[in-house]
Amino acid sequence: MGQPTHAQNWWRSAVIYQVYVRSFADGDGDGTGDLAGVRAKLPYLAELGVNALWFNPWYLSPMKDGGYDVADYRVIDPAFGTLAEAEKLIAEAKELGIRTLVDIVPNHVSDQHLWFQAALAGGPERELFHFRPGRGEHGELPPNDWPSQFAGSAEPVWTRLPDGTWYLHLFTPEQPDLNWAHPAVRQEHEEILRFWFERGVAGVRIDSAALLAKDPDLPDFVEGRDPHPYVDRDELHDIYRSWRTVADAYDGIFVGEVWLPDTERFARYLRPDELHTAFNFSFLSCPWDAGRLRTSIDETLAEHAPVGAPATWVLCNHDVTRTVTRYGRADTGFDFATKAFGTPADLALGTRRARAGALLSLALPGAVYLYQGEELGLPEAEIPRDRIQDPMHFRSGGTDPGRDGCRVPLPWTADAPYAGFGGEPWLPQPNGWSAYAADLQAADPGSMLSLYRAALRTRPEFGDGPLTWLPAPEGVLAFARPGQEGRLLCVVNLADAPADLPAHSRLLLGSGPLDPQGRLPKDTAVWLRG
Repeated sequence: MGQPTHAQNWWRSAVIYQVYVRSFADGDGDGTGDLAGVRAKLPYLAELGVNALWFNPWYLSPMKDGGYDVADYRVIDPAFGTLAEAEKLIAEAKELGIRTLVDIVPNHVSDQHLWFQAALAGGPERELFHFRPGRGEHGELPPNDWPSQFAGSAEPVWTRLPDGTWYLHLFTPEQPDLNWAHPAVRQEHEEILRFWFERGVAGVRIDSAALLAKDPDLPDFVEGRDPHPYVDRDELHDIYRSWRTVADAYDGIFVGEVWLPDTERFARYLRPDELHTAFNFSFLSCPWDAGRLRTSIDETLAEHAPVGAPATWVLCNHDVTRTVTRYGRADTGFDFATKAFGTPADLALGTRRARAGALLSLALPGAVYLYQGEELGLPEAEIPRDRIQDPMHFRSGGTDPGRDGCRVPLPWTADAPYAGFGGEPWLPQPNGWSAYAADLQAADPGSMLSLYRAALRTRPEFGDGPLTWLPAPEGVLAFARPGQEGRLLCVVNLADAPADLPAHSRLLLGSGPLDPQGRLPKDTAVWLRG
């Protein structure tokens, strides 16, 4: 067997754009984003310069958790379009040089899924889920005391049925967990993978990838117990090795959503016969602090090196506070447990830092994921309480603002109704949203959109070589990478004072202007040719 070609290794250094379809663009005017809207914006995405699109779940769903409650993996939800439209979208994107990744949610399905409906009727499909009798004198207590996977939620992960039995759902009651010890569950998901690979997708993002396998005894939760009863169990690796065989037959790739503090165990998922990549949540949640960022970068590269997997870098996604807002707060890190209403943010400061953070992330070796609207510098929106839809808000008893604030429909055209999104959006756009419109930013060389376009045009010059840290003052990150035409440097100033630039022959790109003395101001980044 020969060495993999550059085309086969595209994923190792790709920029992958995350499309949350419901909020991207509305093609039919009903207020919900759809595949027609995405197809119409493919030229925009091609001009932006991304290599692939990752779509959040677009399948048939009651939308109790933003589509992560899937009723049928082979049917596109009518709110988004049809399977034929999805096939057209995949093909049209490919013609523009843009690959497609779909989202698979293997831990659970919707309670409207045919399997679960049959299980509720008492059929043998109960074996495909986790049904158990309750505890207590009359079975009135849940089978165990596992905590919910929704941060801040004290609600039980078991729901009792009229017949007295209970079923497990680590997330909402509308998302019953599958029993991955049953061969039919494994077979079905491998067939789902083949279904989408046959339709031309280049890869699959795996939701909650470390949660599938459960201790068959479903014991009570004990802090620190190893192995954990439902996180990162060894049985998972056999599942993903089997999946890898399917993907390899189509030259497909996987990216796993794997939240694990143990770097050695995290790396196991990236062995050559398992997942290709996994999301880097350390970098995503890291505060705007030079020392913390450098540590995150070093640890990320170190944990990937033994298995030869590329790192992934991401500043924001559909679950976390948008970068401009987060970087403008007193606490610039991210933690689900600390989300609260009314947290103040300096958006001008956050924007400067987000611009610098964009150049930092795009200069690092590996793949980058870009969440829709980040290239427009969108802030987090505070949704009126009576319009919030995210179950995380309701399961917290109303204390958590939820994730809707980063899911507000995009502004495309400044002078059009609803900023050119389409019909009246399913989530309200804040006042002034049209100021972020893509058409305005496309005409402004100083805009966030123009910065991202320039960065994505320039980024291939970094090649795929390693990172070498350079001497720098405290609070300044400076590193070099071997470029296609000589060494390239990235310098980011997180200190309070301007910083001198290292020796270089040319300034390629900056997140902001240098000061009159040619120094790098605080909260600014540059790319230099060495």
